[in-house]
Amino acid sequence: MDRAIQLARLGGVDVAPNPMVGAVIVVDEKIVGEGYHKSFGEAHAEVNAVNSVHNKSVLNNATIYVSLEPCSHFGKTPPCADLIVKHRFKRVVIACQDTFSKVSGKGVERIRSAGIQVEVGLLEQEARKLNKRFFTYHEKKRPYVILKWAQTKDEFMDRHPEERSNGVNWITQPETKLFVHKWRSEEQAILVGWKTVANDNPQLNVRAIAGRSPHRFVIDPGCNSPTDSTVFTDGSKTTILVTHNRFEGLPNNVEIIELDNINPRSVLEVIYSKQFLSVFVEGGGTTLEYFIESGLWDEARVFEGDIYFGNGLAAPKINLQPSQTLKLGKDTLYYFK
Repeated sequence: MDRAIQLARLGGVDVAPNPMVGAVIVVDEKIVGEGYHKSFGEAHAEVNAVNSVHNKSVLNNATIYVSLEPCSHFGKTPPCADLIVKHRFKRVVIACQDTFSKVSGKGVERIRSAGIQVEVGLLEQEARKLNKRFFTYHEKKRPYVILKWAQTKDEFMDRHPEERSNGVNWITQPETKLFVHKWRSEEQAILVGWKTVANDNPQLNVRAIAGRSPHRFVIDPGCNSPTDSTVFTDGSKTTILVTHNRFEGLPNNVEIIELDNINPRSVLEVIYSKQFLSVFVEGGGTTLEYFIESGLWDEARVFEGDIYFGNGLAAPKINLQPSQTLKLGKDTLYYFK
């Protein structure tokens, strides 16, 4: 099962909005086949595992270990529960039940009704942690929310605009960009407020490593973002959330959504409606504080650089002890949950 979870992780964001799933087939305590869900719309883990077994006749004496309950419904692909029944597996071991309403318990029921032994709960917590975005999406009806910012030793996240010398004043070492770009590549959506766009003109994409860039969202009730900003002009998809649209002549890559009231819940409802399992909130301070105050967040990742500003824009505050602390050269990374 540990191997099944390891395989599942390889799917990453490419499988979203599906969950990451891995499968391992064992005969006489020896692995004879394995597979994982590689991309949304393509074959599921169980299919790839079965296809990797050359001699299918051994399957009726095999145990298949699956990191998530096999699906029982027709989606982009046929039900995996039916595949397991077809090959008459001797035993099925499942890490955790799928809480998605179309599957929840139905896959286990389908397999058991065919007379196949089913066990559920092996490495359950590890399997749920792997698919924390998927479970949050279906159980809380919102995307998994990750907050991120960098702050100085004296807890400022930026200088005042009039005190900036040239553009952004970096707080952390250049190497920490690799972490941020890796994190971006793991989420489906990224979110900032309009002041971040106006002040920093960020690209909000994945550049420092190979990976998929997330869909960009900008909170801009009054349509104040400069339309010559990168998020408008680089051709990648951006969604701007406004209350009354005053933008004109925007390129096709920019989508405008009008909301009666813009708050963390209404923003997450838009992201949820687009079937994005997760969102990476990168700023600015006001946007981050809105999410912290609302309680609509799941984890925060805070870099503290070895630098002092003296004054400036105060960093958000989370009244919790860090769940984990890492020292990265001169910088410190704090995780909160």
